[in-house]
Amino acid sequence: MHESKGSNVPLSGTRRFVIDLIHFARQVPSTPVCRQVNVSALFEPRQRHSARPSWALLFMKAYALVGAAHPPLRRALLEFPWPRLYEHPWMNCALAIERSYNNEPGVFVGLFRAPEEQTITQLQEAPSWYKKQPLEEVGVYRRALKFSRVPTPIRRMFWWSTLNLSGYKRAKRFGTFGLTSYGALGAESLHPISPLTTTLTYGPISPAGDVIVKLIYDHRVLDGAYIARRLRDIDATLNGPILEELRAGESNAGLLKPHLAAGAPCTETVDAGD
Repeated sequence: MHESKGSNVPLSGTRRFVIDLIHFARQVPSTPVCRQVNVSALFEPRQRHSARPSWALLFMKAYALVGAAHPPLRRALLEFPWPRLYEHPWMNCALAIERSYNNEPGVFVGLFRAPEEQTITQLQEAPSWYKKQPLEEVGVYRRALKFSRVPTPIRRMFWWSTLNLSGYKRAKRFGTFGLTSYGALGAESLHPISPLTTTLTYGPISPAGDVIVKLIYDHRVLDGAYIARRLRDIDATLNGPILEELRAGESNAGLLKPHLAAGAPCTETVDAGD
């Protein structure tokens, strides 16, 4: 009988990105708060909408609208040269897109600037572009792969300085909130971690329209009762302004251009087509 030995597998660029992300996410004392929401009223308008938007983007815009109305959701803790809170003027959503790189699945991330100011159709165009364009033609992907070859100490210093020195650069490069879901796969993420102040996630949507929606928040910046109230607002926004926009249809939406921005970390992948 031959003795078999394992082999070393070098870290890919996308795997090094996730390792760096987890390194900083573990430093955040995050806590999840959840609420059951019913989205059955959105089923038919979503199917009839010209863009047939993904659930991820509907939740994204709903939360962005809530964040636009509630400034604390746009805050982040900066720790150097002194501890302080920075408040961004608008919401930026970090969304991870699963792509294949060198025959290996990997996470590539795009940033949605001010989703609250975009139409549903604009938002839907962006992840389609991120998923279908060749990797080398997407600047944020190309830069991320190039940066992954930088030695670990330099990469970590870049992450740390962006997260702690300039609030504006932090929001521009990393986003103000993350969005993640395995709902389309019939699974639910219990407690995703992230270096961002909040992360929105949701589980599978039942045939009756029931879904568990969670906000994972940085307890140094926000408190649980406040987050619980904002989950209630997300529920009301989905069944209010989002439902109304879906029903409107946007017949001229094809003329609009999505707002794309530099990449930012998100804790896990979202299937943009779910």
